[in-house]
Amino acid sequence: MADRIVKLLNDLTETSKNGEKGFLAAAEDTKDPELRGLFQNRANDCAAGAAELQAIVSRLGGKPETGGSVAGAVHRGWVNLKAAVTGRSDAAILEECERGEDVAKHDYTNALREPLPEDIRAVVQRQYEGVLRNHDQIRALRDRYRAST
Repeated sequence: MADRIVKLLNDLTETSKNGEKGFLAAAEDTKDPELRGLFQNRANDCAAGAAELQAIVSRLGGKPETGGSVAGAVHRGWVNLKAAVTGRSDAAILEECERGEDVAKHDYTNALREPLPEDIRAVVQRQYEGVLRNHDQIRALRDRYRAST
């Protein structure tokens, strides 16, 4: 059981690391200081979430994941390509951030379907709720930016 939990937590660590890198890229691309601050904060939240998951993996005797996934790298590359093609508009950047949060929602939903010890489930559930808040905030900002263009 511990091996299965370690794999699940390492998968979520990859998700968090991908989010961190994606939000850092978004912070670099945006021209809006408010969005830059938001993206930097979200990147920090993702990094903290990854560190929390890595600590649990270590506690369970596993080897913590330290980087993002290939799929995440592809997504980040697509973010950069899309931003370059669309002139790096903030609306386009927000759309890509929302897409990334959709992936995180999916990954956390799947993780919560698995049998987990209560203490680990509580951590995953709390992080999932953060993903939902991020997603909703990014979507609302995206809608606001779409309406203003």
